[in-house]
Amino acid sequence: MRLRLGHPLPTVIAVVGVLALSGVIAVGVTHLGFLRSGHRLSFVTWTLIAWAVFVIAVLALRWVPARLVTIIVLGGALVVGLAALAGPPNTSTDSARYAWDGIVQHAGISPYAYTPQSEALAHLRPDWLFPDKVGGTCTPLEPRYHGLGDGADGHCVAINRVDVPTIYPPLAEMWFALVRAVVPATAQYLPLQVAGLVVSLGVTVGLLVVLRRMGRPTWWAALWAWSPLVASEAVTNSHVDLLGAALATAGAVLVAFGRPVWGGIALGAATAAKLIPAIVYPPLLGRWRHWWAIPVGIAVFGLLYVPYVISTGAKVLGYLPGYLSEEGYEDGSRFALVSFVVPGDAATVVVGLVVLVAAVLAWRLSDPARPWSGEVLMIGVTFLAVTPRYPWYALLLLPFVVLSGRWEWSSIGLAITVRGLWVNADAYRWWLLGAIALIVVVTLVRTDRQDWLRWRDRLVPARWRDRSVQERRARDVSSLP
Repeated sequence: MRLRLGHPLPTVIAVVGVLALSGVIAVGVTHLGFLRSGHRLSFVTWTLIAWAVFVIAVLALRWVPARLVTIIVLGGALVVGLAALAGPPNTSTDSARYAWDGIVQHAGISPYAYTPQSEALAHLRPDWLFPDKVGGTCTPLEPRYHGLGDGADGHCVAINRVDVPTIYPPLAEMWFALVRAVVPATAQYLPLQVAGLVVSLGVTVGLLVVLRRMGRPTWWAALWAWSPLVASEAVTNSHVDLLGAALATAGAVLVAFGRPVWGGIALGAATAAKLIPAIVYPPLLGRWRHWWAIPVGIAVFGLLYVPYVISTGAKVLGYLPGYLSEEGYEDGSRFALVSFVVPGDAATVVVGLVVLVAAVLAWRLSDPARPWSGEVLMIGVTFLAVTPRYPWYALLLLPFVVLSGRWEWSSIGLAITVRGLWVNADAYRWWLLGAIALIVVVTLVRTDRQDWLRWRDRLVPARWRDRSVQERRARDVSSLP
C-alpha cells in the first residue's frame, strides 16, 4: 500500500515511535547507571537502538498532515525530555562542577578563585557532592565519585579535576548561579536537568517558528526536539553547551532576519557560555551584510568577563590553558583524522588551516539571508578537523542541520556520541570516515549544475573569470589553421 499525505498510518507510527523512544531513553537512564568500562557495550547498544527508533519516528513524521505536525513535535519533545529526567547524569560528571560553581557564587566567592578541594571552601561542601568514604575508601562509590585528594580526609567527590579551578566562561558561571539561586545547596542534579529541558524546549519552539517563517516543513524541528543526543546531553547530563547552542542559533537567526545588534548580543553571550560557538561567526559575514553584528558580539563577550576580572583578576582563565594541553590540542595528538596522516605538532597547523579554509568557504558561499548551510559547513568541518571526544559538542551543529535541511551532517553527531561511549581511536576514525562518505555522497546527489556555477561565481572574482575566458578564446583562435 502506497502511503499518501493525510493517511493515518504515518501519524500512528510517528506517535508510537516517539513514545517508544522516550521509553528507550527512560530505561537507559534508570537501568544502565553511570558510564563505566564494564558497561560501555551496553551504552553503545542502547544509543544505537535509540537512534534507530528516532530515525523511524522522524521519517514517519514527514507524512503526517501539516496541521498535526507542530503538536506532535512539541508533545514528543516534552515526552522525550521528561524521560531524560528519569535519573541522574549517566555519562558525565560535568554538572557536578556546574552545581558546585553555583553554590560557591551564592556564598559571594568567585568560582575562579579556589579549587574545589581548597580548605577555604570546606564549609560549603554538601554531602551529595562530597560524601563520606565507605570503609575508609571511595572505591565502593566509583565511578561517579573518586578520592578528593590531600587536605580533605574522610571525603570523596563527584567533581572531576577537583584539584584545578573551573574552566567555564563567565556567562556559563552566571547560568550556574541563576539555576542554583532558586534551590538549596542540598538539591542535587535535577535543577540543572529541568533547566536543560526548558532551554531545549525553547529551542524547539524557536525552530518551529523560524521554519514556518521560511516556508519550510515544520517536521524538520523533530531532528532537534526528539534527538537522543539532545535528550542525553542537554537534559540528563545538562551540559552548558546547550546554552551556547541556543544563543548561537538565536544570534544567527536575528542577524539573518535583519536584527544585527540583537544578534550580535546573542552571539557574544553564546561565546561567553562556551567558547566554541565563535565558529558560527564566518557564515554571517556573507557579502558583508550586517557585519557589525560581529564586533557587537566581541564587545559583549568582553563585557561579560568584567565582573569576574574585577573580583578575580587573571585567574578568570581558570583551567583553560591546562585543559587544552591535557586534551592534546597543543601537540596535535587529539586530532583523530589529521594526526593519523600528519603526526605531531604539524597536525595542529594542518587543523588550523582546514578550519581557516572552511571559514573562508562559509563566508564566501553563504547566503546572508539564509546562512544555515554555511553554518553547517563551518561547524561540521571544524568538528571533523578537531574531532572532539565529547558528544555534547555536537549540540551546536543540530539546530543548523534543522534550519538548512542538511540532515546528512547529523551523522557527525552520532559518530562523536559513539566515540564518547566506546573509546577506540581506530574505530572513531572509521565512524568519522563513514560520516564524511555519507555527507559527500548526499551533497553530490543533491547539488545540481546551477548550484556549482553559483558557488564558482561566489568563490572566483568576476575579473578572474573574464580573464580566463579571454585567454581560452585566444588559445582557440591561435590554434586555427
